[in-house]
Amino acid sequence: MPARNQTLAFLVHITAANLVVLALSSNCMASDPFSTESGLRHGTARNEPCAEPRLDHALDLASVVNLTLCNNPQTREVWANTRAQAAQVGVTQAGYLPSISASATGTQNSPGNSQRNLGLNLSYLLYDFGARAANLESARQLLTSVSATEDSTVQTLFLTAVQNFYQTQAAILALEAAVVSERAAQESLAIAYARYQAGSATPADKLAAQTAYSQTTLNRITANGAVKIAQGNLANMLGLDASIHVTLTEPPASRAAPSDGENMKLFEQSITELIEEARRNRPDLLAAEATLKSALALADAARAAAKPTVSLTAADNQSNSAGLTSHASSMGLSLSVPLFTGYAPTYRIRAAEAQIETRRAQMERIRLQVALDVWTAYQNLITATQNKRSTADLLDSAEQSERMALGRYKAGAGIMLDVLNAQTTLASARQQRIQANLNWNISRAAFAQAMGNLTTNSLLPDKKAQ
Repeated sequence: MPARNQTLAFLVHITAANLVVLALSSNCMASDPFSTESGLRHGTARNEPCAEPRLDHALDLASVVNLTLCNNPQTREVWANTRAQAAQVGVTQAGYLPSISASATGTQNSPGNSQRNLGLNLSYLLYDFGARAANLESARQLLTSVSATEDSTVQTLFLTAVQNFYQTQAAILALEAAVVSERAAQESLAIAYARYQAGSATPADKLAAQTAYSQTTLNRITANGAVKIAQGNLANMLGLDASIHVTLTEPPASRAAPSDGENMKLFEQSITELIEEARRNRPDLLAAEATLKSALALADAARAAAKPTVSLTAADNQSNSAGLTSHASSMGLSLSVPLFTGYAPTYRIRAAEAQIETRRAQMERIRLQVALDVWTAYQNLITATQNKRSTADLLDSAEQSERMALGRYKAGAGIMLDVLNAQTTLASARQQRIQANLNWNISRAAFAQAMGNLTTNSLLPDKKAQ
């Protein structure tokens, strides 16, 4: 019976010790001892709770962008990847701390002999020719790369949100323009019919006006469908069902062309300077550079892994068998020298060096792509700015021409064909003006993304250009 009591007491002590260890482990796992996430940038695109979208008021561009970054699953995915890599930095950094383990065993033999052993072991790596430092540097560079990739994903989603916002606004404006054209065609039809009834117009005038009116009705129906599709795409981008209606703020009433002084400042800067600035800011290139540095560090780690290591070891053991207790402790230095491991270190080094070349080539490819992106976005923005200026003049002249043709026809001095041609030209000018504004807004956003600094502030409307 005493032996059984001793065994029971021993098991109770072991259980209590395990509970303490588990509690300490839980606290460690729930915290960030090395503060690996302290340098991560938190925001709406991160792992923070997002409020439900409020649709009881019109959304402006900033609201659409914030809701997109908050609710889109891609942002949560890249944020989780960043946190996972931050944890890997902590795993690597743990190699600088000693390893301590406890062991306990208890046995009960028949006819009554009991045996128990308690042990405490310590191992502390003192020197490894830089393997730990290289692995830690690699993990940190990968964290930089993953964080930059997160920024790149956010910029891509930002641009998509901007495109959906302006495309929805443009679709609504196109519908309004189609309604205006339909009303004008209806008015022309009424005038032609009245003149036909009075005998001052031919049946051809009435039929031509009827055909034009039917065409504008068809255009209005098509434009209405385009609005519904654009609104569905916008709702989907915001993480909502496509059937949910989202109201946007009205675009600023702008009929004037953009001023040369305000909109051409950017074009005065050298394209070479713009490309170099983009290479300093673009998150995808920063990610590629960090990945290359990680590969260089991994190559250093592979070389160090084939070299000796020096460790400090210590142990303390206590055993009790058949009532006899013994105690032993030890401390010393351990030298481990790898002599032959089947040429594995050689091929690990070769693989690491080949990986360096791969990462270097990828970085160079992205550097060239950045230059092409900036050049293309730069030219598109110049073209869009010039088109916006030209369509403003086109719309003014088309409106004057339509008013003159309709006035002449009402006065009996013109023909219906001139009225219909003027109205068709005016309708086309309205659509070109809307498309020019859309292209200009999207081109601005695309250029900002190509430069690596796409923000809501970079897309604020130029008041002097309105």
